Amino acid sequence: MAEHRVELPQQTGPDTEAAPGSSTRRSLRRDVSLPALLAGLVCIAVSFSGPLVIVLAAASAGHLDAAHTASWIWAVSIGSGLTCLLLSWWTRTPVITAWSTPGAALLVTSLGAYPYREAVGAFLVSNVAVAVFGATGLFGRLISAVPTGIVNAMLAGILFSFGTGVFGSLHKAPVLVLGSFAAFLLAKRYLPRYAVPVALLAGGVLAAGTVGLPLHLGDGGLVRPVLTAPAFGWHAMVGLALPLTIVVLASQNAPGLAIMHASGYRTDDRLLIGATGALSVLLAPFGSPGINLAAITAAICTSPESHPDPDRRYVAGMSAGFLYLLVGSFGGVLVSLFTGLPAALIAVIAGVALLASFQGSLAGALADEGGRDGAVVTFLATASGMSLFGIGSAFWGLLLGIGTHLLLRRR
Repeated sequence: MAEHRVELPQQTGPDTEAAPGSSTRRSLRRDVSLPALLAGLVCIAVSFSGPLVIVLAAASAGHLDAAHTASWIWAVSIGSGLTCLLLSWWTRTPVITAWSTPGAALLVTSLGAYPYREAVGAFLVSNVAVAVFGATGLFGRLISAVPTGIVNAMLAGILFSFGTGVFGSLHKAPVLVLGSFAAFLLAKRYLPRYAVPVALLAGGVLAAGTVGLPLHLGDGGLVRPVLTAPAFGWHAMVGLALPLTIVVLASQNAPGLAIMHASGYRTDDRLLIGATGALSVLLAPFGSPGINLAAITAAICTSPESHPDPDRRYVAGMSAGFLYLLVGSFGGVLVSLFTGLPAALIAVIAGVALLASFQGSLAGALADEGGRDGAVVTFLATASGMSLFGIGSAFWGLLLGIGTHLLLRRR
């Protein structure tokens, strides 16, 4: 029985042919569009409204003062901004990067057990390991052996909670949620390219008139990053570096590559993971646990809501990169702006922005009738949100799905 497998062809630059974003060297000025720019804005709003809270909790668990916490936010924001901006421009594909939310969650429970200098040393070692796995192509070759249906099921499981989050937030702000969702549907019917921006605008207006829109700007100017000399201890290597490396590779870079492939982009995994890992090495002394490929926010910028033409969606990646740099540079002012948005508004905007990606992933997961057992197991395990040994549900869903597939399909 033939198997459907994920292919990850190589792409070395903006002139590579036969893939979205790579047929010719495109003109940035011609390709800029309002939906793509706003997709980058939604991406940043999602990144700094939820995952940032986990980063702040991890910093608190590690007993970091305000200066080191600001340096951490600066490092992950600047790293994400540079990689989004430069990799999207070079590959002409919407490359979206971010800090690892599961990695930050791991640090919430473990960072306080080690001296901060040893934690920085663990960050450094982990980032070196990720860069090596990426640059050698080993990680990409391992992922390329995974059946397509299982990869799509993993993506659908990741996106599932965002879809249900739209309706789960109804009890908190029914007028805001229903009004934003109705605006999205109407715009989807008559102005499909601007459906998500219309929902965001309507949600902002409704939030201001109902639950409130506390857009308070913080104090302070440019962030001053704090350089910390790393120290290396075996306990931190085993307790921090090893699990952090596994989490970043399995729970972030694997779904990130899958998002790109599911959207039709031929990505060079060696370039993307190697570049993010290398920059993470440089930023580790400033507090960055690592920069990796994003999954959730990548689905926003790679979806048709960003632009109907896949070759013009790279502008969304560049938009996100520019805004990451802006937020990182003026973290004290802009971080408080994003974290002040109502949770219901973020839930509904993220949900509608990811709706098309969820549809495509779910359809792809069920396309191969013979491989549905593994795909269903993958979807259920991923959507459950389970966590085992500090590793998130995306990895375990992938592992259980592959095991099911091999058991039932392999001779």
